[in-house]
Amino acid sequence: MSHDIIRRSALALLLVSTLAFAACASGPRREGSGEYVDDTMITTKIKAAVFNDASLKSAEINVETFKGRVQLSGFVGSQADIQRALELAGQVPGVKSVVNDMKLK
Repeated sequence: MSHDIIRRSALALLLVSTLAFAACASGPRREGSGEYVDDTMITTKIKAAVFNDASLKSAEINVETFKGRVQLSGFVGSQADIQRALELAGQVPGVKSVVNDMKLK
């Protein structure tokens, strides 16, 4: 009976360990830890640029980055605000492309 409990415990531990390693693996739809840090830095720099731009301070712009591809969403007051946000995002090192999902208020 105790051998059965030990065997089941070992199997459960092996299963949990395997799942943990698989969750950390980088694949075509996942980011490696270096890519995650780079994307976080890109997002942070874009948010800072938008916040520090006098014309965009009141805009509600959300920034998401995945593998250097940036998506801007939220609400802005004018088409000029959209263009300015796109311009700022495109100037950040590491940005490969910028997708506009911003809407006019």
